[in-house]
Amino acid sequence: MTSEGDGGRGAGTARAASALRALASGADPGDRLRRTLEQALVFAGASLAALYAPGEDPGLLCLAESAGVPRTLYGVRDAYPATGDSPVAEAHRGGRPVWLGPAELAGLAAARHVPAGGFSLAALPLPGDGGCLLAVTERPDGFGTGDRAHLELIAGAVPRPAPATAADRGELPPDLFTLAMDTGRVEVGDAILDLFGLAAREFDGKIETLLRLTVPEDLPSLMSVVEADHMSLGERELEFRVLRPGGPPRWLRLRGRLRPAGDGRPARLVGTVTDAAALRSHVTDVARVQRLAAALATAGTVREVGQAVVAALRGPLRADRIALAELENDRLVVTVLDPPDPEAWPEVWRTEWRSEWPDAPVRAMPTLAAVLRDGRPEVWPAGTGDLEPALADVGPGGLAVLPLPAGDRPWGVCLIGWDGPHDFGPDERALLTASAGLAGQALTRAHAFDAEHELVGMLQRQLLPRRLPELPGALAVARYLPSTAGLALGGDWYDVIPLPDHHVALVIGDVQGHSAGAATLMGQLRTALRAYAVEGHPPDVVVARANRLLADMETDLFATCVYVDLDMEEGTAWCVRAGHPPPVLRHPDGRTEIVEAEGGPPLGVVDQADFPMSPLGLRRGTLLALTTDGLVESADADLDEGLAALARGLAAADPAHLDLVADALLGGARRSDDVALLLVRYDGMALRPLRESWTVWRVPEAVRHARRFTRRTLRAWALPDTGVDAVLLVVSELVTNALVHTEGPVRLHLTLVGDRLRIAVADSSPRTPAKPTSIGWEATGGRGILLVEAVSAAWGTLPVSGGKQVWSELPVGR
Repeated sequence: MTSEGDGGRGAGTARAASALRALASGADPGDRLRRTLEQALVFAGASLAALYAPGEDPGLLCLAESAGVPRTLYGVRDAYPATGDSPVAEAHRGGRPVWLGPAELAGLAAARHVPAGGFSLAALPLPGDGGCLLAVTERPDGFGTGDRAHLELIAGAVPRPAPATAADRGELPPDLFTLAMDTGRVEVGDAILDLFGLAAREFDGKIETLLRLTVPEDLPSLMSVVEADHMSLGERELEFRVLRPGGPPRWLRLRGRLRPAGDGRPARLVGTVTDAAALRSHVTDVARVQRLAAALATAGTVREVGQAVVAALRGPLRADRIALAELENDRLVVTVLDPPDPEAWPEVWRTEWRSEWPDAPVRAMPTLAAVLRDGRPEVWPAGTGDLEPALADVGPGGLAVLPLPAGDRPWGVCLIGWDGPHDFGPDERALLTASAGLAGQALTRAHAFDAEHELVGMLQRQLLPRRLPELPGALAVARYLPSTAGLALGGDWYDVIPLPDHHVALVIGDVQGHSAGAATLMGQLRTALRAYAVEGHPPDVVVARANRLLADMETDLFATCVYVDLDMEEGTAWCVRAGHPPPVLRHPDGRTEIVEAEGGPPLGVVDQADFPMSPLGLRRGTLLALTTDGLVESADADLDEGLAALARGLAAADPAHLDLVADALLGGARRSDDVALLLVRYDGMALRPLRESWTVWRVPEAVRHARRFTRRTLRAWALPDTGVDAVLLVVSELVTNALVHTEGPVRLHLTLVGDRLRIAVADSSPRTPAKPTSIGWEATGGRGILLVEAVSAAWGTLPVSGGKQVWSELPVGR
């Protein structure tokens, strides 16, 4: 069988494992749990992932963290009794996963309180007594086999919830606070009280006391944090102002995270409050514009431009959210959201959430449509203007709408929102206007880049095989990586060509340059090599003819290639190399070998060049690797170093999983050049065919001799007599046609594979026998091919070295 492409369950599991390892080694410990849960959204198609762990009450499994859509959509609770009948409790007690589809979930008692339906749920126990991973998907077929494997992998990698902090143990650091969400009682460190201008003996432990010292305009955003109904699991950050006697208000920055309790309600909010003025950058607006311009100059795609805009504006402006949306006809399609969590955006946006980002018609937001028509940035401080909810909720404390120009029309829009009251000064308005102009120009370029890149990729994919054929006794995978340097089409290609008698041609090549001409020439060469191979020529003749073809095309480009003719029955091969890196073998014992194959010049350089053939021997389990110079040669490493690195990678690989081997070999590709890689693992044919052949002499008794040879061969192979008559009929007709309608030698070949007999008659005429459309009663010929077709399971013709081979296959009992 044959496998190829980036997909596949094995490759997906490997990518998930790699992502989890990267999180384990590089993620911020405080953020690792949430990011690990997010991998269930990416690799398993989950819409919600949550971790439940034993809480202070050992009889409860409490929600420690979640990622994805709001859990209330599926009726997921903050805590479940450990001895109850919930899927979480069953998985935790039983130590094995619980998989429930819509039908099973509908039968649960809790289903009556679920707002949404038609989803599937999975609960997987964590190692030890670490709790339980819960995942929900809305896919119609639920969690498939690959998704379940990914979830089990993620469950094994979920870190245990962070241990109790000093605040949990009653030891409060000076810059920390903890707020009981049900009572409003708050414990505050001394440093925070100093920022509010309070002494420890003056503070009564009530949150209302601190709120009274807050600037009234900032209260709504602050209340969104300290009220349980407005705060969801996850970290929240905002800035607000507090009043100071005899001085201007002081800006403070609050960062907090909810810690759920065992009673099903958020128990307390734990976080820090710091002086925001000490954290702010003193970079001027002019410098910010300069930095944005520099970042946009290197941003190639629409997503990269959006990320540069977010990085340049959200932090310095202390904005709570930024969105970039592209105008497509009369709809706005969001391309960048920061933060990306749906819960951070207004409810009306969540209802429009599609596959990845929301999109909505412009007519649903008249204010936005008016700004796009005018083409000028507009700002709405808190409490000004009558905005539709889709816009007002983006920035309840302040909203900036920046049209992004693309010549004489708007490319899209950038929305910047603040939760707390925000004043727009003249300098900030100028910064927004300048940033919108820069972003619009960059997005215009990036959109063209993305469109051209997609076109280039589509053309490249059309020139390469869509899928590789199934091979008897071998497994093949292939990869192609385009160059990331520029948008020009590459000239690398690969091909796998099935040939008669269980032979297969393996080809890999590279046309000089990166251009549409190189890609076109690549397609012509690939077609020519395939045609010459199918005609039945030996490997050196195939490559020599392709060389003459390229030389006659009068092009300035040349090409390199390796052509390997592999005999699946014997495990032998002939290799022809035309100026290309040699093959690399990995033997069954793990040894690697860079094949010392004598080579000829690149194709198209010398029109009458010789291309010697080098023999290869492959034992069962041998891995053959063919690649282009983009993987093994660069400005930093010569060809010998690259081939040695490829050999080391093959030696360390597990040939049982070729897709993973291919992905691993390409993991370190430099991508300054395009790369093609073809891997073939030779397993040997499980069933060796039996073969016999006979030279048919042009004598009056030739057909009778051919029948006698056939009968004797079938008897030697111990085949029953039941199907012999049909076999002899086909032999008679094919041999007769070859003797009557051709000149030169005729040869009869018999091949038995399992219970299928192949009869082939080769002659020197390239003309294919024509099947008559109708035959009158007085006709003296033309019935032979009709008889062959009638008694054969399959029949056809193949070009063979200037002639042809007419073949027929019949089932025979053994």
